[in-house]
Amino acid sequence: MSETPEIYDITIIGGGPIGLFAAFYAGLRKAKTKLIDSLPQLGGQLATLYPEKYIYDVPGYPAIKAIDLVANLEKQLSVFDHDILLEEEVTNLTRKEDYLEIETTKGTHYSKAIILAVGNGSFQPRRLTVDGSEALEGKNIHYYVKDINEFAGKKVAIAGGGDSAIDWALMLESVAEQVSIIHRRPEFRGHEHSVEKLKNSTVQIYTPYTIDQLCLEDNSFKGIQLKHTKEDGGFHLPVDSLIVNYGFTSSLGHLKDWGLDISRNSITVDSDMSTTLPGVYAVGDISTYMGKVKLIATGFGEAPTAVNNALHFIKPDARTQPMHSTSIFEKLEPHKEILQN
Repeated sequence: MSETPEIYDITIIGGGPIGLFAAFYAGLRKAKTKLIDSLPQLGGQLATLYPEKYIYDVPGYPAIKAIDLVANLEKQLSVFDHDILLEEEVTNLTRKEDYLEIETTKGTHYSKAIILAVGNGSFQPRRLTVDGSEALEGKNIHYYVKDINEFAGKKVAIAGGGDSAIDWALMLESVAEQVSIIHRRPEFRGHEHSVEKLKNSTVQIYTPYTIDQLCLEDNSFKGIQLKHTKEDGGFHLPVDSLIVNYGFTSSLGHLKDWGLDISRNSITVDSDMSTTLPGVYAVGDISTYMGKVKLIATGFGEAPTAVNNALHFIKPDARTQPMHSTSIFEKLEPHKEILQN
């Protein structure tokens, strides 16, 4: 006789900031919760790609490093004894009579409801397409910044024109000897406040320029050759390190085969965060709906909505409205020492 599988109330796929907060809120609702992530550590893209980058769109924090935000979310989650599985990629999802079967690279799991919090899916940086760049990756050319002090006292150039490129330039201003930013368009694509700060900083701005070639001398990196995008000519910019921030390409991988309503690499959801698959919800950057603004703050708000509606799906007569703040405090009272330390 086959053994009855252990079925969880909610399984959260994705251990980034939004997945972590969804798991915390599920704990407040006393849901039996499992969290599965394909990366070797929690924190998602923030922890993997931008641990030293400041985040500016989290309420209550004028600025907080990504690594600190993730640490706070892990600390918040630690008051609940959820099952957390890392380095395990979900490969297939099957609807059974009254639960969902989740197949991964390491086994099979069962859940009454699922919340997808997988960000932009699997991601790879858009690389510099200049001869010789591949050989310098991790030495003089960087796509990820693990430790900002690595650039102390150096001449650093940043290629890119979005918020991440601007944020890195401003962060490195007080660490590096000299910071330059190169963008192929005349105007930057970042938030207006950040662009204004950049223009008032000591960062050298080169627009509209592209990187034409890498400058090597005796196999040693000496800088980059810049080319104007609208006029003839260019010049040599001496730098020690180049940070390329051209964005990332993402892939939904196995998600595309699950019968979800996918539009522009995002999953379309209703106002209750439900997808076209019964019992499956999506939050954060992976979800889309009319008027959606892709911010961390937005995802934090979507997480409780998904949890409450997932529990209502599991048990239609259950209360789905968020708890009053005093009820939350009562549930967290036994854990106040953990949260305060």
